[in-house]
Amino acid sequence: MRIMKNNIKSILYKIAAISILVFTVAFSFIPSVAVWGMVVSVSLFSAITLTTPYPGNSIRGKRLFSFQVIACLLMVVATFLMYKGRNEWPLLLLISAFLFFYSSIALPKELEKEKNKEFNSK
Repeated sequence: MRIMKNNIKSILYKIAAISILVFTVAFSFIPSVAVWGMVVSVSLFSAITLTTPYPGNSIRGKRLFSFQVIACLLMVVATFLMYKGRNEWPLLLLISAFLFFYSSIALPKELEKEKNKEFNSK
């Protein structure tokens, strides 16, 4: 049951991430639909990110997870600015993407390093 729950969570996470990209592009063509699509996508993406904390004990891993939390907050603010019609939202979304990109590369490496350290100490 737990595996199925994680699988559904993973699928929803990927769908939300892809729809954020789609609605960002769609803003150029149909802004009213794109804004509400972004609200739903960013809300789902952020909720899943925040409910899946870093499983390890490393300070670096926790800092990288904090980057993801900050990126989620920036996406929420970017979506709000998109709704208000302000032109600053792409900059916040870009910063958020860089933070997520960096942490998504470094976080699995840190978790693997932590697991290897545990395995070698036993």
